[in-house]
Amino acid sequence: MGNEGVKKLKICIIGAGIGGLTTALALAQSGFQDIHIFEMASDLGFVGAGIQLAPNMARVLDRLGVWKDIAEEAVACRDTSIRDGATDQELAHVPLEYIQKTYGYEHMVGHRASLVGALFKGCQRESAIRFHFSTRVQELTSFSPKPSFTATPRSGSPYRVSADILLAADGVKSPTREILLSTLGVEDNVQDTGQAAYRIMLTREQMQHDPELLSLINTDRVTRWIGAQRHIIAYPIANKSIYNLSTTQPDVNFADATSATYTTKGSKKSMLQVFGDFCPMIRRMLDLVPEGEVCEWKLRVHAPLPTWVKGSVALLGDACHPTLPHLAQGAAQAIEDGAVLGVCLSALKNTQSETVNAALKCYEGVRKQRAETLVEMAAASGRELHLGEGAAKEERDRQFAKLKAAGGIGTVPDKWADQDVQRLIYGFDCMTVAERTLIEQPNPIC
Repeated sequence: MGNEGVKKLKICIIGAGIGGLTTALALAQSGFQDIHIFEMASDLGFVGAGIQLAPNMARVLDRLGVWKDIAEEAVACRDTSIRDGATDQELAHVPLEYIQKTYGYEHMVGHRASLVGALFKGCQRESAIRFHFSTRVQELTSFSPKPSFTATPRSGSPYRVSADILLAADGVKSPTREILLSTLGVEDNVQDTGQAAYRIMLTREQMQHDPELLSLINTDRVTRWIGAQRHIIAYPIANKSIYNLSTTQPDVNFADATSATYTTKGSKKSMLQVFGDFCPMIRRMLDLVPEGEVCEWKLRVHAPLPTWVKGSVALLGDACHPTLPHLAQGAAQAIEDGAVLGVCLSALKNTQSETVNAALKCYEGVRKQRAETLVEMAAASGRELHLGEGAAKEERDRQFAKLKAAGGIGTVPDKWADQDVQRLIYGFDCMTVAERTLIEQPNPIC
């Protein structure tokens, strides 16, 4: 099969999350005709909490034709306020309106369900994409020339699947990653961070009787309250009908959990105790959360992998670069993965497995160092935010004071709001970089 057969290659994707859906949509829009997504869940459910929609994400989604619907329900962030959790005193105020002028897209915040829903609808419009819900992928036995695995439907008999390309967007607990690393003699160790997170959404109706809380949901502001080993970041979403809060705090409930445990039913009492020394306004806000709606996530990461690619198989998203949430780039980096895979695979000049591997290696070359840099940067930002009393905290707070005096222009200890960091993240056009990389390769695959 020569060049005329490239777009007929059978491409299987494990996981219908943000990375898997983006990958499928990018491939379909590149002309691939035989794309299969295998997902364990019976449907996508469209659940989740708030999510930040940074310009590097928006740029890809716009190119894929789904950004408009997402942006209609999102809230554009005009500024960010970084505050002391115990006193609610503002440490720094950083304007964000410049982002649209500089990077072409506003920094927006929205509901994860809107993002996933728009990607899913985009995939549904593509006849080349077929979904296999309620189906587990197991027994990956071949990486090349044709990856082979067992698909096990929840109600039905297992069957073998042979693909030309297999792309694993199967999450931080990725079985594909474990198998790939085992072939290299590398142990698959997900690392505990010692941190956990609450994800909370409050409705306007819940907040409307408290003027101080109502003023929060009526703003276009991202607010971060910081304290020793803890912080809360919050912003309005869904056209300001919901106030989204995301916390990070020391891991207590998961201390004795198995490595397979990532979520647990949280205790409202425990949550209030964790933030018991934060200001009264925050405690009132947390007290609005119904007892049965407290859920806690364990935050885990993975050391950089020796490779994301073996044969005709590649990892993407949390399967190869799980990250802490302190830069709000986890979903954005999975979206960049999917977009770059679309660019690199669309450049195939033939269907030979060696050529497929070269295209996947090109994807890895564009994405790996960048993603791993942001993983480490997110971890470093968390360390800076969570300082306890001491010289390091005093120096950090001096930097905040200097920043506030300068009108929010300068180095920001909270790296998410730092203009140099934003330039690194938001100024990167992953699809253009991938296209340029293909042109500059000494042995092009196209």
